[in-house]
Amino acid sequence: MAVNYNSEPLLKVEGLKQHFSVSKNYTVKAVEGVSFEIYPGETYGLVGESGSGKSTIGRSIIRLYNPTDGKVTFNNVDISGKLGKSDREMLRTQMQMIFQDPMSSLNPRKKVGDIIGEGLDIHHTYKDKADRDRQIKAILAKVGLAPEHITRYPHQFSGGQRQRVGIARALIMNPKLIIADECISALDVSIQAQVVNLMKDIQQETGAAYLFIAHDLSMVKYISDRIGVLHLGHLLETGTTDEIFSNPIHPYTKSLLSAIPEPNPILEKNRTSETYDYKTSGIDYNKGTDHHVDGTHFVKCTDEEFAAWVKYDDNIKE
Repeated sequence: MAVNYNSEPLLKVEGLKQHFSVSKNYTVKAVEGVSFEIYPGETYGLVGESGSGKSTIGRSIIRLYNPTDGKVTFNNVDISGKLGKSDREMLRTQMQMIFQDPMSSLNPRKKVGDIIGEGLDIHHTYKDKADRDRQIKAILAKVGLAPEHITRYPHQFSGGQRQRVGIARALIMNPKLIIADECISALDVSIQAQVVNLMKDIQQETGAAYLFIAHDLSMVKYISDRIGVLHLGHLLETGTTDEIFSNPIHPYTKSLLSAIPEPNPILEKNRTSETYDYKTSGIDYNKGTDHHVDGTHFVKCTDEEFAAWVKYDDNIKE
């Protein structure tokens, strides 16, 4: 479905910070002033290396963590502060999460039907037991599982099937936003393609928006409308998939994209990937501000860095 960027954003994150106090003298600054928007029906890909703060952002948005600072607006409701009963209920039904490891996120002592139906039980969104079973079987069919799977336990499924159960559990509440936290990284490559295609089909059908967190750039390119590049808790570059892949500005984005292997062995043999080390780069993320490159393309840097990077890029194009 086409995304209407003139409409109100479904999710608006402004200056989100998430700090974890480890001891009296040491605090981990996992997320530092991140801002982005997700529109209805859109897939926003969040990429970056392990430990860059991707999963922390997802968990802060859905309020598994209480944000240290910043504002999160979802469905025109500020969900970053103390939540009232109606706001909490809206958040719990309209926003869902698919977790990274399907085995550890599913209760091994519960049957699949009860795992998927837990949201229905908590929010009482069914008339009777027959209606509950009908809803669970319908969602199982939607994710490519059979009705008889309702009585099985998680250990009786393969990894791909377990992830489908996780997707079904998120979908049963008919949410407006699904946070997919590296939901394909634990799966085989062939299964990854199946799960991503399933997510795209479901999006076409339901109009749900995705925050797709991953470090597999080719998969992010395939599924995302817009992409945000994260490093050390800072959102360094954001734009449409085409803007990021065809015209990366930040050296970190360039190094990430240059690490994608070429399927052609002759090209791959001669390919050199760019290296980037924050400590020796001379770049200070804390001094950077958002600079507009083109269209929806923004990069976080100082005025001097922006002038140098864009001028350098223009010279390459010439």
